[in-house]
Amino acid sequence: MTTEAAEAQELDRYECKACGYIYEPEKGDSKHNIPAGTLFTELPAGWRCPICGAKATAFQNMGPAETPSGFKEYLNYGVGVNRLTPGQKNILIFGSLILGVIFFISLYGLQ
Repeated sequence: MTTEAAEAQELDRYECKACGYIYEPEKGDSKHNIPAGTLFTELPAGWRCPICGAKATAFQNMGPAETPSGFKEYLNYGVGVNRLTPGQKNILIFGSLILGVIFFISLYGLQ
């Protein structure tokens, strides 16, 4: 495995399919005394979800934290919005909503 592949694997987050809990290696698991920086693949064999108690086999790889959401083959469609991270999409959506409200309120200033 190359160094870049190992670094990418280190950032992978895993989501519990039962309750939606997301294990992030950067944070670890304080409930089970798992230190920050522990990869999901390095968790103890008896580790379970801290929320619902599901086994590690109930977790699904979500990939790194700041990657565009969706399937890789669809990232080139659209007007470039598909390549935005979830945080950037939130800023775009709520920013345009706020601008729309400001525009609507400014109409009250017309006489």
